Amino acid sequence: MKKPLPEKICPVCQRSFTWRKKWEKNWDEVKYCSKRCSGARKSKDANTTTNSG
Repeated sequence: MKKPLPEKICPVCQRSFTWRKKWEKNWDEVKYCSKRCSGARKSKDANTTTNSG
């Protein structure tokens, strides 16, 4: 029986994502579930600082 794969929560979309073979060497540094979320983090940060009310 296989062990369950590690999971993380994407800080942009709040969805969980599981370990992938391509992240084997740098899993500790992986923060985002996709390139889309990685690119969206900048626009999300800008929106949270400008929308203050």
